[in-house]
Amino acid sequence: MEFANTKWVAAAASIWIQSFSGASYTFGIYSSVLKSSQSYDQSTLDTVSVYKDIGANVGILSGLFYTAVASRTSGSGRFFAGPWLVIFVGLLQWFVGYGFIWMAASGVIERPPVAVMCLFMFFAGHCQPFFNTAIVVTAVRNFSDYGGTAVGIMKGYLGLSGAILVQMYHIFCGGDPRNYILLLAVVPSLLIMTLMPFVRTYDTVIAGDKKHLNGLSAISLIIVTYLMVVILVENIIGMSMPMKICSFTFLLILLASPLLVAVRAQREEKQRFLSLDFPVTERTTLLDSPKLNSSSVLTHFNQSTDVKVVMTNDMNVLEAICTTNFWLLFVAMICGMGSGLATINNIRQMGESLRYSTVQLNSLVSLWSIWNFLGRFGSGYISDTYLHSHGWPRPVFMGITLGLMAIGHIVMASGVLGSLYIGSLLVGLAYGSQWSLMPTITSEIFGVRHMATIFYTISIASPVGSYIFSVKVIGYLYDKVASEDDHSCYGNHCFRTSYMIMAAMALLGSLVAFVLFLRTKKFYATLVAKRILK
Repeated sequence: MEFANTKWVAAAASIWIQSFSGASYTFGIYSSVLKSSQSYDQSTLDTVSVYKDIGANVGILSGLFYTAVASRTSGSGRFFAGPWLVIFVGLLQWFVGYGFIWMAASGVIERPPVAVMCLFMFFAGHCQPFFNTAIVVTAVRNFSDYGGTAVGIMKGYLGLSGAILVQMYHIFCGGDPRNYILLLAVVPSLLIMTLMPFVRTYDTVIAGDKKHLNGLSAISLIIVTYLMVVILVENIIGMSMPMKICSFTFLLILLASPLLVAVRAQREEKQRFLSLDFPVTERTTLLDSPKLNSSSVLTHFNQSTDVKVVMTNDMNVLEAICTTNFWLLFVAMICGMGSGLATINNIRQMGESLRYSTVQLNSLVSLWSIWNFLGRFGSGYISDTYLHSHGWPRPVFMGITLGLMAIGHIVMASGVLGSLYIGSLLVGLAYGSQWSLMPTITSEIFGVRHMATIFYTISIASPVGSYIFSVKVIGYLYDKVASEDDHSCYGNHCFRTSYMIMAAMALLGSLVAFVLFLRTKKFYATLVAKRILK
């Protein structure tokens, strides 16, 4: 039991939960059967999918719930408190949402009204804020000195889970999306139920944290490389069922390897404790670190009231909303996360309009998860590295990645051969980056105590942007050129204008992120300087 009660076991359990909980990123697998079984046109399908996005990103309740039951617990804590309880509430919504979607798509129940299907989708999506809140905030508390890396790993596996779930679809579902929806309702539920008790907070910083986080990072890159090879082999030469089963079994072995890091970390920490040769401190943040005298930061910013208040206190959500930096983040996320979600929701229909094969369409969904993972993991790791070594503020990377997203949208709009693969690569990397950068920036600017609530308040920008781009831009313009008989459209013109509009909005988001950089660069420079002096 002593081994199970460590933050490294908590990290391994969090990784496994994230690896199987990103079902919203595989909407493209079953969107067509949902459209046909419920007789939806494209606008209606996009409306239903937006409710999935609303559920997945409106996490104020999960933030408040985490604050109530988990923000002050550490280690084993009380039984009826802690991150596991937040995960359990999300699990109930997961099972109810996907269970009812399966019954509707399979004809077990009569075709529900659109409003009821939207409610099912909302529940299927709303579980994610509860999973993410418990796992991401716990990771920030457990690894406060390297929050960017820790968040990047946790959010990265969520993005990667789409590719993992698609592999399960190929093996266990016989090519039937209805069976896939049933699999989503059952298998991840059992896995999450088993693992959630191990997700706990340990408010300590230990000298070897960076070394072992690098180990988890290396494992992550091995897994994503392996998955990419599997996807390419499936797409180019095909794989027999025995080969698929073997490849998936090896994938599960790779996913189990974070436990080896947990074992090694526990052994080294125990040896250091016995030799009294390492420092352990209470919970820290970038503003309250054993390497940084936070009072000196306060003194430095006496001349700037706005920056002083925003960046030196644990602010609650109402205080954060009254700051300029909050709204800069919000607008940037409308442009970035909104257009990225719209791409996820419509990537299969875009591929169909360009007459991609079924194998190619499924590969697009899987590869999106790969790019999504690399964006989440890479931006967290790189921004941490450049912050600690060069003093680069994280908003710099937000601006760069949103500019990359604009280029990706333009490539997808071109409709030339291979444009969907190249464009989705760029958009996927940029979209994933926002999910790593935004929560870390939120914790640095507004503090960690109410991070979950503030983070998910800003995340409301994602479904708002998704609704605007998916329904009012893509859905509206697609239906204008689609045939009246079967609501279908074929050719480059079906999505060209929509993606040019989204490219312009992503560029706007990049400019907004640059403004945030200008407002925070002195803070980050002083922060890094004080860390070096210490």
